[in-house]
Amino acid sequence: MHSFRYVKGQLHCENVALADLAQKHGTPLYVYSQATLTDHYTKLDQALAPLDHLICFAMKSNSNLAVIQTLANLGSGFDTVSAGEIQRVIAAGGDPRKCVFAGVGKTEEEIAYALRQDIYSFNVESEAELKRISKVATRIGKIAPIAVRVNPNIDAGTHAKITTGTYANKFGIAFEEIEGVYARAAKLPNLRLRGLQMHIGSQLTDVKPFQLAVTKVAPLVARLSAKHGFDFFSVGGGIGIVYQDALASGDAKWWQSKAGKRVLTPQLYANTLVPLLKPLGLKILLEPGRFLTGNAGALLTRVEFIKKTGKKNFVIVDAAMNDLIRPAFYDSFHEIVPLKKKAGATVSSDVVGPICESGDYFAKDRPLPKVGEGDVLALLSAGAYGSVMGSNYNSRALAAEVLVNGTQSAVVRRRQEIAAIWENEQTVSW
Repeated sequence: MHSFRYVKGQLHCENVALADLAQKHGTPLYVYSQATLTDHYTKLDQALAPLDHLICFAMKSNSNLAVIQTLANLGSGFDTVSAGEIQRVIAAGGDPRKCVFAGVGKTEEEIAYALRQDIYSFNVESEAELKRISKVATRIGKIAPIAVRVNPNIDAGTHAKITTGTYANKFGIAFEEIEGVYARAAKLPNLRLRGLQMHIGSQLTDVKPFQLAVTKVAPLVARLSAKHGFDFFSVGGGIGIVYQDALASGDAKWWQSKAGKRVLTPQLYANTLVPLLKPLGLKILLEPGRFLTGNAGALLTRVEFIKKTGKKNFVIVDAAMNDLIRPAFYDSFHEIVPLKKKAGATVSSDVVGPICESGDYFAKDRPLPKVGEGDVLALLSAGAYGSVMGSNYNSRALAAEVLVNGTQSAVVRRRQEIAAIWENEQTVSW
């Protein structure tokens, strides 16, 4: 389920007309649905009820404080990848003791900060990192909880830039080496070997790669747990969402696109993995990001010009790749719809932004309703890896963000002032 739909020809988020938000707050504008965040978290949490589990939201997908607060209030933990993200959790009222700290390049300062916040566990990516955590923990008189990230060498079949579970990726330690790594880690001071972690990739819409990975890794977990007294096994994140036909998928059949292609649901995920995980007798951690936030957000953008060449119909909008980089970076698809529903024939169009890069586009040769200057479009399924990956390229201000709750809406990030872009810079006397 998501909460973006047409009501009497006007696109709404929950019970708020998006045209009203665009008029009041300007564009580009991110809009998030609290009901969708809540619904997706609750469905996943309920599906996993047979297991002792903790959902740790991968906040790299969306680190807005109001989004974090919404999920923290539901009981969520957090998957963090920097000291800054841990600080964001605390600023939003989240519990650092429910945080796991991932990433291949943790600094000594970040490790010390995380230890002082009593985080749940470090997800360790290398033996060099194990030694560094041990050294820092010994220096400050802390016991560091750790889980080594195993690389199971499972090809998730996703985009090359978001696959993480093969030996060609920078993440984790090879499956065959893990038992030796734990044996050596057990001899290092000030470490608590708390569990094992894996993550094979993102935007997986088939349960099979998860099933293969868990089937392969679960016996390893059982052996290591018997030796080292584990508390948990983290199966990572990666549950995919609907991008194509996302608007048509917002009803009770949200798991099925208009074209009839089924995607992975929490219940199917749980039905497949719970029988494999329950015999371990451990707490199971999950680290979903996109699944919780992706369909909960949209980017609103205003049409500035229509430019026709001999071969193309360009719809030039005020949002750009600095606002939503996924199409330029991953060739990703986002459904694009006008805020006011339009009938009639479609026009093959390239939707492009104002940045001076040929890669600044949101769609190419996309059949779209005929739109004109001043119309506002919504780029759907933009709640994950959208605003959080924004930049000031071309000295463009970061977009504002709004959270909707029923009939209410609130600005949860003000539009950046232009002068704030260079406020930490200065000229020099020479």
